[in-house]
Amino acid sequence: MESAPHLLIAWHSRTGGSEALARAAAEGAGSAKLVAADAVTPGDLTAAAGYLFVGPENLAALSGAMKEMFDRCYYPCLGKLEGRPYATIICAGSDGEGAQRQLDRIATGWRLRRVADPLIVNTAAQTPEAILAPKTIPADRLGEARDLGAAMAEGLAAGIF
Repeated sequence: MESAPHLLIAWHSRTGGSEALARAAAEGAGSAKLVAADAVTPGDLTAAAGYLFVGPENLAALSGAMKEMFDRCYYPCLGKLEGRPYATIICAGSDGEGAQRQLDRIATGWRLRRVADPLIVNTAAQTPEAILAPKTIPADRLGEARDLGAAMAEGLAAGIF
């Protein structure tokens, strides 16, 4: 029996917000492969049929660990991922748009195809203490992540993407 094409959920989190969102998305997807950014290999990316990238915005950009994952995997995967679907979840203290734009530019280089609107979760962390504190993501936002994971997995399984 042939297995359904799998979704790779690559994530990074320092204070727990992005991890909670990634885990919720994986729960919704059911059979997704959930891999921390520092463990993602080019082989993980080439083996996957689609991607959900989940990470925090730090100083108006992708977190260093997410950027490092792309740095390590970019050239080994160049020319091997064209047309594959992707979506994103950004956990941000205020806006998330900088990290989102940066990630979209990287995805454009790989010729990935965005299949869902960006999900940006604003934690409103504005002080050093709030920024460094463990994050609790509201249930409705975790539900959005769960729904996005489910939609990605269903789209892959049905051949829509």
